[in-house]
Amino acid sequence: MIKVIGIKSCDTCRKAVSWLSKQEIDHKFHDLRIDGLEVTRLFGWISAVGWETLLNQRSTTWRGLSVAEKSDITAEKAEKLMLAYPTLIKRPVFEVGRAVYVGFSDTIQAALKA
Repeated sequence: MIKVIGIKSCDTCRKAVSWLSKQEIDHKFHDLRIDGLEVTRLFGWISAVGWETLLNQRSTTWRGLSVAEKSDITAEKAEKLMLAYPTLIKRPVFEVGRAVYVGFSDTIQAALKA
């Protein structure tokens, strides 16, 4: 089963869930706002894809942060920000066994079908 982690109001997350349903791919949705984010899950994603891939510096949440919060980003600072503001995480995040995918590109769709 594929775990889809995101936010229900996110257009890309809704598109991904709809696509998975149409492809008849078994999946479960985890809403970061409702279901929360476990520290171990975030660290697993960072280990798999890197904090640079996960941190969405184009998000509304990012634009709302103070200059001090956005400056001199390190792995440790990015982790703390994503734990404090889960909407800073690029979406959707897919967990397929031990594999982690971020986003919903054609390449990721092909990987999800495989």
